[in-house]
Parts: sequence; structure tokens; C-alpha cells
Amino acid sequence: MMKEKVVLAYSGGLDTTAIIPWLKETFDYEVICCCIDCGQGNELVGLDERAKLSGASKLYIENVIDEFSEDFIMPCVKAGAVYENKYLLGTSMARPVIAKKLVEIARKEGAVAICHGATGKGNDQIRFELGIKALAPDIKVIAPWRMTDVWTMQSREDELAYCKAHGIDLPFDANHSYSRDRNLWHISHEGLELEDPSNEPNYDDLLVLTTPPEKAPDEGEYVTMTFEAGVPKTLNGKEMKVSEIITELNKLGGKHGIGIVDIVENRVVGMKSRGVYETPGGTILMAAHEQLEELILDRETLKTKKDLGNLLAEVVYEGKWYTPLREAIQAFVDVTQKYVTGEVKFKLFKGNIIKAGESSPYSLYNESLASFTTGDLYDHHDADGFITLFGLPLKVRAMKMQELEKNNNK
Repeated sequence: MMKEKVVLAYSGGLDTTAIIPWLKETFDYEVICCCIDCGQGNELVGLDERAKLSGASKLYIENVIDEFSEDFIMPCVKAGAVYENKYLLGTSMARPVIAKKLVEIARKEGAVAICHGATGKGNDQIRFELGIKALAPDIKVIAPWRMTDVWTMQSREDELAYCKAHGIDLPFDANHSYSRDRNLWHISHEGLELEDPSNEPNYDDLLVLTTPPEKAPDEGEYVTMTFEAGVPKTLNGKEMKVSEIITELNKLGGKHGIGIVDIVENRVVGMKSRGVYETPGGTILMAAHEQLEELILDRETLKTKKDLGNLLAEVVYEGKWYTPLREAIQAFVDVTQKYVTGEVKFKLFKGNIIKAGESSPYSLYNESLASFTTGDLYDHHDADGFITLFGLPLKVRAMKMQELEKNNNK
């Protein structure tokens, strides 16, 4: 009789490696490992050998870098979605595409369950499981770190000992290090000195993508980008895919100390957590897109878009990608992006993105209107009536307060 199959979201780290024999021993499953490549780089080296050594029957490595960039990152960039005004959603945006691929592999393999290694304290358990529920409500989800009756490991030492007892020798040690998540968009850091918000981050040990601003070059570097309908098309005159533009912006931003964020954020599960995020290319791309939008969007549309961008950030952060609300917000944003086409120029210098000009065939900026000289489109006398009407509520209230004060003094 064939064993039932489980698809494991596999990173190659100690946690998910230890889960492989645990799944076999606890549930007698055939374990199919699935690593979703969102741009982790050299973290994928040696995964196949490690997964097979640990008892997996198969490993899928699914490259979703372009899909991640175009279908998940860009909707958030176009919306200006930033969680709590600081976090550019690097991990949050990746989880729905990972969930989508896990479901696809589970369907292909006829698996009855999907397993992930997220802890019971974090946001990722919610993001993975909401995505799986939305796409495959019939597939069981296994979360070992919440199954404390059968998952008895509580530390790296426990996991190493468990693997060794099962004949698995791994190139890991028990020394604690930062907890990191990396993809094309960013890398996050938690743990060690960051667990105490009163501590300054040890940037010399911590940073991976970015040079500290004080150690960045003493000379700035100019960058030019073009957009079509809100999507980046060229970088310094060279046409590239979105993923390639982000890759190049990561190099430029990292060189000049761009995109380091130290934040205490509010997790979905109710606790505050402190982390440092490096998002060099993403920070530049978001700033360049916003720089161009200033020329093109009218006041009311821009105001509404900012409100919906904040809402989208919450929706994505909470793992609600596959919902009608996300689709509706994205539809609104897509309409606003129809004319977000043009060129922006800026200078990168020691952690700063300094505007150096922008232009668009759809610009609403009118030099005749904006200048101090009187033009045909604007008569200064018109402001008299406008201010009278615009300030009428204030005047009426002030008159009423004067009347009440006068009556009280009688």
C-alpha cells in the first residue's frame, strides 16, 4: 500500500531539515520537499543532497522570481503599500506566492497535507495557512511548532540531537545567530541584541546587502529610471525586466547605504517584535515611483490612493492576499496607474535618495499656473470668492461663539 504524501515547505535550514524525519516517524508520510526560489541566492546550494540525506523522497526547487516581482511586488509598489510607515513587506509579499506553489505541487503529487516550519508566535504561520485555505481548503496543514504534544524539540541543540539520532549529519552548529529571511526584495534580521529595543544594532555583524551610510562612498551617484503605467522599464537607459531592475537597484542601494530600517512592529498575533530590514533596491523603487506620481495624480485620487495603500499594506501583512478586498484595492490602484509614465532622476548619497528632476507626458504640473506671474488660466481675484466660501464654516462658528460669549457676559 502506497504511503500518503505530505509537501514540506523546505528552506534547507535546521528546522525544516529536522522536520523531514519527524514527519516520517510521526505520520508515516512520504515527504516531498518544495523550496520556492524567491531570490534567496546561494542559500539554495546543496539543498537536494541535504533533503535526500534527511529522508525526503523528492525535492522541487521552483523559481518564481519573475512571478514574485511582477504579480506580488509590483502591485504593492504601485499602491505605495508600507506597513506602519516603515516596513516594505518583503516577507509578507513572498508568502502568498510560496503558498500558491506549495498547493500546485501538492496537487501534482496527490498529497494530503502541506507542512511548514513557522513558529506559533510569528506572522508566517498565518500567511501560509490563509493562503493554503484560500487555494486548497481540502488539504490538511501541519504546523509542528504548534503541536507540542508530538513535537518535543525546543532548541537548535534538540534538533541537532534528533537528526544525529536518525543518522543525519548536518553542516550546522548549535550557536545561535540572527534569524533571517531573504528574497529578491529584502533581508530581515531578528534575534540576538535586537531582542532588546534599548540596544543599538550591531551593523558590522548584521548587514548583508547594505553598507552602513557612514561607510558609503563620499561621492553621490545619479540614477535615471523610466516607468510605463506604473511599472519600471529602464534603469540608466537600459531596458530590463522588473526582477533585473530590482537586482541592479539592490547593488546600487547597498553600495550607498540605502534602505536600512530598524522597527518595532505590531505582529498579527498581538505582540510587538523588533527587527532590522535591509531593502536597498525596494526603497529606491518605491521612492522613484512616488516621485513620478507626484506629477501625474490629482489631489483627491492621490489622497484616496494613499489611504488604500495603507489598507493594502495591512491586508498583505495579515496574509489576506487571496481575498476579494485585495483584488478590489489592486483594481483601483491599477486604474490610477494608467498614466504613471515618464522619467525620474535622483542621486544616491550616504543613505539618502535625493530628487534630481522628473518628467512625464501626462504631467499635471503647469508652469504658468504654478509661477508667481499672472497667466490666462488663473486670475488672482478669483481667490477672494474661493476663500470666502472655503472659510465660511469657520466664520459661522466664530460668530456663534462670539454671540454665546456676549450672552454669557450679560
